[in-house]
Amino acid sequence: MNARPSPSEERLLAYAAGTLSPPEAVVVSTCLAMRPDADVWVRQLQGVGGAILEDLEPTAMQPDALSRALARVGSDTGEVVAEPPLNDMPELPEPLRRYPLGHWRRLGGGVEVRDVHAPRDGDTRVILLRIAPGQATPKHTHGGVELTCVISGAYATENQSYFAGDFEEADGETLHQPRVISDEPCLCVAALDGQIILDGWFGRLIQPFVRL
Repeated sequence: MNARPSPSEERLLAYAAGTLSPPEAVVVSTCLAMRPDADVWVRQLQGVGGAILEDLEPTAMQPDALSRALARVGSDTGEVVAEPPLNDMPELPEPLRRYPLGHWRRLGGGVEVRDVHAPRDGDTRVILLRIAPGQATPKHTHGGVELTCVISGAYATENQSYFAGDFEEADGETLHQPRVISDEPCLCVAALDGQIILDGWFGRLIQPFVRL
């Protein structure tokens, strides 16, 4: 049996070190919330990083560090204020419930997209994709890197099937056409760098109307 599609070791190492871009970190953290097996490995990496930090020479604090910390403590009223929900999708994994969401936009062909108002990195941002059963995205490649985690449902490309918690990494060398193979809509979160690039003459014709 083949291993489940997961973030690459390079991607997980960057996440554990805190060097992954914020949009990509949102998608990786969503995958880890759904995949305890991968999360344990990342926590081990973070533990190694913590041990290395303990061996470093300590850095002197600012002279007023203690007084500033005590001032913050003194200003705390001790009241706990319940935070209102940040979005209307309680079924999302915890990392995604931290962010407001835009409105659903229909792209046609049973495909809908919704912006996740997480931190951006240049042109890289986070979106939710919802595709109806039996439907597919247009065949496309990418202007940059695209990281995708399946939240519910399932889809298949020419070479691989992806189920809830699975992770796909695609770039400009990836040409694919994800098709939903589940009986329910497939809901995914993706960190998208730039726009997808549609394949073929018809794709180029409708490209101006397909904006993710």
